[in-house]
Amino acid sequence: MPFALQRPRLQHRGPAPALNRTLLPAFVTRLNRATREKVSAIQEYFILGGKSLRFIFARPFYHQDVIQQMEEIGVKSLGIVLLTGFFTGMVLALQSSVALQRFGATMYVGSLVSGSIIRELGPVLAGLMVAGRVGSGIAAQLGSMKVTEQIDALNTLGTDPIKKLATPRVLAALIMLPILTIINDLVAIIGGNVIATLVVGIPSSMYWRTVWDQIIAGGFSFGFMPNEFIQGLVKPFVFGGIISITACYFGLNTTGGTEGVGIATTRTVVTASISILVSDYFLTQAMLAVLVP
Repeated sequence: MPFALQRPRLQHRGPAPALNRTLLPAFVTRLNRATREKVSAIQEYFILGGKSLRFIFARPFYHQDVIQQMEEIGVKSLGIVLLTGFFTGMVLALQSSVALQRFGATMYVGSLVSGSIIRELGPVLAGLMVAGRVGSGIAAQLGSMKVTEQIDALNTLGTDPIKKLATPRVLAALIMLPILTIINDLVAIIGGNVIATLVVGIPSSMYWRTVWDQIIAGGFSFGFMPNEFIQGLVKPFVFGGIISITACYFGLNTTGGTEGVGIATTRTVVTASISILVSDYFLTQAMLAVLVP
């Protein structure tokens, strides 16, 4: 045998254990720091929300600022809400008619459209549209004020920035988003009626009768208020608070100049949109448990 294969000897590298001992504490330190920052941010968020709501009932009252924000949040968002609601109702009626036709139940298109819109799609879509338009605007406006030191000037003058800037926006959102949702629901149901009448061939009277049957089928609370309406109005009220408080939080905590304003705007839209979708599930679960027909 001319030669023999020899197994190479593995040499132990000494620095590896020391390296592991060095990396582990560093990782734990970074994780601890990140956790503390997240917990602190959540605390600041809820403190801001609590102060904004508490200052609604405290003097001085900035009535003009509230009216201005109601116009900004409500009136100027009306166009996008109308378009969203109308075409959502049309698409929902068209898709539901195809599904119901398999069972010979196309006459219940109005029931399906109204139930889906009033309870779920209306509040959620209105909230997402307002979060994209108004939330980003509030964050950009307050962020610009923060990086140009206008917030510090308010503090110097003895004016609470939360009372002056956040509370009017939160109050306006709490008032206007339920109103926008009602308009969105009505326009969506009308859009469904257009498709049901012109495309599916359902008489308009039958469509509206099934819409009303769906509303009263959910039962009543307090003897006169349909549970469908309660579900459809509680959600936008909560969503309005989420959007406005989130936008004010990221706007008032903007750092890093104009680049920071863009980051705050993006974070506002993403955080508010995700919060709306997550809270929608828990609100639905809670109201289904409470509002029993």
